[in-house]
Amino acid sequence: MRLFRLLTLLTTLVAPTAFADDLYQIEMILVRQNAVPAIVSRAAPEDWAAGAQQIRPESLRTPSLNGEVEKLTASNEYTVLLHKAWQQNLGEEASKVAVSDGQEQFGQFPIEGTLNLKLGRFTDVDADFWVNQIDANGMVTASERLKQESHTKNGQLNFLDNGHLGLLIKITSLTAPAPRPVPEQIPD
Repeated sequence: MRLFRLLTLLTTLVAPTAFADDLYQIEMILVRQNAVPAIVSRAAPEDWAAGAQQIRPESLRTPSLNGEVEKLTASNEYTVLLHKAWQQNLGEEASKVAVSDGQEQFGQFPIEGTLNLKLGRFTDVDADFWVNQIDANGMVTASERLKQESHTKNGQLNFLDNGHLGLLIKITSLTAPAPRPVPEQIPD
């Protein structure tokens, strides 16, 4: 019996923490593809962020994809609408975060949306964004919508194409060790 308890304790200590959340940096760039005609959809719902956590100000990070933004901005093919980076815990349970930009008017923003992220072999991304036109009274008069799901590879820049709107996203682990550099010469 004592051996069984000791074996159980040892298994618990040695078992991998597969269910623990790890810290990741999420960086996203929302773009409009200028060559593709805009598709105006119904106005964004008032409860656009239902069930999503707001990004805390202390979680915001300095974006690292500034070179990509400069290339996109220099090209007449794209208009960069939003560029944001933050850190958050991700795990096997889905995590939904609300992302917005611009002056809030009656709970609506010029750009608003949610990212639902879930770790697995790849990270499952469910993006739902609205680019709103707001009139002088603060009412949403028209919206463009990006609704896209994808399995993205961590540590790489991924593009979610939704016609006239697109989302570049990079999800990078802040806790995993960096890969070792490739040696210049392989010994015989």
